[in-house]
Amino acid sequence: MLNLAFGWVWITMGFLSGAVLGMGFHRESFMGGYGSWSRRMARLGHIAFFGTGFLNLLLAFTWLAVGDSVEIGGVTRELINGLFIVGAIGMPLCCFAAARWKRLRHAFVVPVVALTIGSSILCVALLGHPEVVGLFTGGAS
Repeated sequence: MLNLAFGWVWITMGFLSGAVLGMGFHRESFMGGYGSWSRRMARLGHIAFFGTGFLNLLLAFTWLAVGDSVEIGGVTRELINGLFIVGAIGMPLCCFAAARWKRLRHAFVVPVVALTIGSSILCVALLGHPEVVGLFTGGAS
């Protein structure tokens, strides 16, 4: 349920960040102009709230669909949940920080790795789940 609530909070943050950024977008020179690094990164940060919010919602709905039985090698749902949240917090944070300080663009490795590891573990776990495997093999769901 944490990812469900977090996803909606993050989508709300997307609306709010868009409203804040939108107050200056009518000016051609806002944040260095439309094509500037700063403005592109700020737009990406705004969209990152929505994208990673939707990922967390999708994860929450995935857990509802498969129930409590998804676990792989002692790695639990809590680790996957945490990685999705770390990635979601890190992505817009890195975007807005890099918009201000370009050298911080290298920090993107943190949310990207967190989301990649989380989704990779999830894929392996789901492929070990009989109902999911049945979808691919034509068996019962």
